[in-house]
Amino acid sequence: MIAVDDLLATISALQRSDLERWISEELVVPEQDGGPLTFSDLECARIRLICTLTYELDVDDSALPVVLSLLDQLYDTRQRLFSLTRAIKTQDETVQLAIAAATSPESKVQEGDH
Repeated sequence: MIAVDDLLATISALQRSDLERWISEELVVPEQDGGPLTFSDLECARIRLICTLTYELDVDDSALPVVLSLLDQLYDTRQRLFSLTRAIKTQDETVQLAIAAATSPESKVQEGDH
């Protein structure tokens, strides 16, 4: 966990006013246990991403929530794919081959031909 002041010192481009706005817009969610606000490693990574999008790529403030939502969806889909891959690896070879055949690009072309 990292405190706000430490985060501001670590990410030189980060402005306190921007961080406060991102918190109020719920783009980032700090921990608050009655003491000062702190951020998990995951939230710190998200703040770095928002800094890159905002300061380096000039993503507009109105577009930022949309971009973050799309990235969140992509991340969630990726995590689900990893989980599915792990589950498939626990199956016997026949099941693995059947899944591979059913999900290959060639099978999708054949489905479209019918």
